Amino acid sequence: MRTSPPAIPATSATSAAFSALLLVLLAVLVPFGALSAWVDLEIDDTDRYVAAVSPLASDPAVQNTVADLVTEEAMRQIDLGPLQDTVREFLHETVQSFTTTDAFRNAWDTANRAAHKAVAAALDGDSGEAVTIDLASVIDQVKQDLVRDGVPFAGQIPVQRTEITVLGPGQADEFRSSFRWLRYCSIWPAVATLVILVLVVGIATVRRGLRAGLWVTATVGAGFVLGAVVLRVLVAVGRSRVLDEVPGSDRDAAAAVFDALTASLRTTVWVVLAVGAVLLVGAVAARVLRRSRKPPAGVR
Repeated sequence: MRTSPPAIPATSATSAAFSALLLVLLAVLVPFGALSAWVDLEIDDTDRYVAAVSPLASDPAVQNTVADLVTEEAMRQIDLGPLQDTVREFLHETVQSFTTTDAFRNAWDTANRAAHKAVAAALDGDSGEAVTIDLASVIDQVKQDLVRDGVPFAGQIPVQRTEITVLGPGQADEFRSSFRWLRYCSIWPAVATLVILVLVVGIATVRRGLRAGLWVTATVGAGFVLGAVVLRVLVAVGRSRVLDEVPGSDRDAAAAVFDALTASLRTTVWVVLAVGAVLLVGAVAARVLRRSRKPPAGVR
């Protein structure tokens, strides 16, 4: 005689469904809350934006890009025949050396403070418009310092709009609608996520006891871990898609800018991952410890 498998208790099925729903909810809310807070607190804030990209003045990729742009613009105004390559190399080395000075770092900060308005406007702009950083003020500072130091032909360096593309027009169009939504939501999704989690854990503990509270806490921890993984994947995919449309000459500098601007997001990934792991391991350990201390049935 074949026996049918035991039926799953309704309470177990309900708990499993609730846990699955909570995991999915956190996998969406954690990255969404982190991204909206990032846009509000860093991308839309001039001081934080400049602070994020300021260290790039010492980044070799940015220094090389600036040196290449200044040299190419200057050499278009100079025709020295057989000495052209020699002068080009000399000027490039001179500009490259200048990019290691405090004067260049100050010029870089000034350029990015002005560029932040352009970047914010571009993210709110029309379709087909790329997001760029204009290096004209940096080139002007380079020219002034080279002229003062008596570098030959430095006076012929043209000071005009010279851009590093950090987001191509096609990708900019895709990101604009997302940025508008994230900007509109501000920090509230992150705040709402924390409030909801506190309420869920608190209600489960009060209404169904410590065991249920620990189970929900473990689920929250797993959801944090899952949300952190989703956020890291989104940052990596976004980086790849952004750089796909950037011109090859600007790619290294654009990658450096992207990494600098998303550094806080990557830090958030590790913080959320650590918090989730602590909640998950702590709740599971507490349940195991509580069960081991429970006396066997019939023993008093």
